[in-house]
Amino acid sequence: MISVWRIYCGSDGSVTRQLYKELEVRGAIGIIALNLFRAQKCSSRAKKYHGGISGLGSYRDLAYDKKQYSMNQLCVALKENADKLGIKWGWKVDEAQPYHKWVLYCELPNGIGQVSFHTDKRGEGCDFQGDWDGVHASEERIVKFVDEVLNKVEANR
Repeated sequence: MISVWRIYCGSDGSVTRQLYKELEVRGAIGIIALNLFRAQKCSSRAKKYHGGISGLGSYRDLAYDKKQYSMNQLCVALKENADKLGIKWGWKVDEAQPYHKWVLYCELPNGIGQVSFHTDKRGEGCDFQGDWDGVHASEERIVKFVDEVLNKVEANR
């Protein structure tokens, strides 16, 4: 059994890629889970990184670039599948933020709760009709969601 939390906290790229493969084969819900996980992992890592690679950029910038890529992929998957999967989502401005003011919100199914990501530009998709729930729990909620996606399919095999 895969320990999603251990993969999230860890730095083993091959294990993380294996998780992504496991999620990809689960269809739309797996693609959504994969991109939520990757965006959150990149975001949390970027806040801790120092240094960089000459000619490529800082580790922080590289992580934020991967976060943005993941958010873009997430929006594509949500546009196509959110309604049928029971996921409410969209974009809203956070007026308290001077630069990274755009927020992508996702209300995850099965009572898991809301997750969100700040960025400097609005991506594809609809406007978010709700408000921030005031809870800083995206990491835990995304890991729980990924775990449920993996276990639901494994239970049906």
